[in-house]
Amino acid sequence: MHNESVLLRLKSVPHRVGKGALAASAALFSGYDKMFVLVDENTEKYCLPFFRQLLPEVAPAGIVRIKSGEVHKNIHTTISIWEQLTRLHAGRDALLINLGGGVITDIGGFAATTYKRGIDFINIPTTLLGQVDAAIGSKTGIDFQEYKNHVGLFADPKGVIADPLFLDTLPDRFLRSGFAEMIKYALIMDTPLWDRMNGKPFDALHSLLDSLMVMSVQDKITVVEKDKHESGWRKILNFGHTVGHALETFLMKTDHPATHGEAVAAGMICATRISEEWAGFPRAGSRDIYRMIDRNFRRLLFSEKDIPALLLLMRQDKKNKGGKLHFTLLKRPGEAVPDIKVPEESVEESLRFYLRNQ
Repeated sequence: MHNESVLLRLKSVPHRVGKGALAASAALFSGYDKMFVLVDENTEKYCLPFFRQLLPEVAPAGIVRIKSGEVHKNIHTTISIWEQLTRLHAGRDALLINLGGGVITDIGGFAATTYKRGIDFINIPTTLLGQVDAAIGSKTGIDFQEYKNHVGLFADPKGVIADPLFLDTLPDRFLRSGFAEMIKYALIMDTPLWDRMNGKPFDALHSLLDSLMVMSVQDKITVVEKDKHESGWRKILNFGHTVGHALETFLMKTDHPATHGEAVAAGMICATRISEEWAGFPRAGSRDIYRMIDRNFRRLLFSEKDIPALLLLMRQDKKNKGGKLHFTLLKRPGEAVPDIKVPEESVEESLRFYLRNQ
């Protein structure tokens, strides 16, 4: 376990991870004419007080408010951010501090990068999902129509601060959402991480969470350093996300929406099933993955009649080529292969497999 924060770097961007990360990052906020903090109603109530207490020199920063939830990660909310920054007289020498989960860091980075052709921003993710995944890697963006992250830019923050003190504000379900991404890193590239996690319930890993976070962040940094713009190798990070994004978007309009992590967990079951056929993944390894996910995540509520709608969403996935679905698949635990063309019939079968084994 790490008793203090660790400084990692993605190219020139500092990533401070672990206990005390926020207090140790005061220097990042110096030299700006004006500073603004982007929050939603939840982070304003639960996280902003910690932020102001630990960084009193930043406490006078102006507040930019948006509504919480993926349903608000759209152009209308982006316009609201631009309007608020304009009303508050934010110049090009201003700083936008994105204090929140993946929605806040995605849309905040996009709004900052496009406002007056770009102002600086810092990501302070307050969810486990944001701290190990969404806030890292220079992706910014919004959803458009029914498609996740359909519009966006690559843009580097001035820094990323992942302090676990914010995780105490999260309900268990949303804490587990980030755990899905940690499982993903283990499966695609980090056998030692998988060995530490495999077969264990999330509750049993709490005492190891700080060190598992550092391992996960380092994994993502390692991938993004090699392929920032997702032209090849970075696509391994999409394991479970083709089906996962479709499920997340589809269920958003129902009475039983899924968190991002829950949807990705279901997507990893489907991608593992597909990997058996199209990447030679061993069935014994598949059973370990299915048990791990079933033990830690609730099953999603959809039916076989919803599969055509899910396939329609997948056809808009950014990883597709030539109008065909392309997946990241597993060869073995700790080794993934991107850009595998998969027939829709195999994807349908994987969804039916998921439903059969509820």
